[in-house]
Amino acid sequence: MGKKENRVVIHIECQTCRKSDTPGVSRYSTMKNKRNTTARLELKKYCKFERRHTVHKEVK
Repeated sequence: MGKKENRVVIHIECQTCRKSDTPGVSRYSTMKNKRNTTARLELKKYCKFERRHTVHKEVK
């Protein structure tokens, strides 16, 4: 029997860059367990375009 994969690769994107007119958008890729964390992930990460820590949310 095969093992069921619960961990998936997701991408998180800076929310302030997305709304503003900056030339780029900060994106990170990470993994999450979709069985334990069913809601969209929201983390504070460093944005190189804003030069500060901002909220990054999971995108599809």
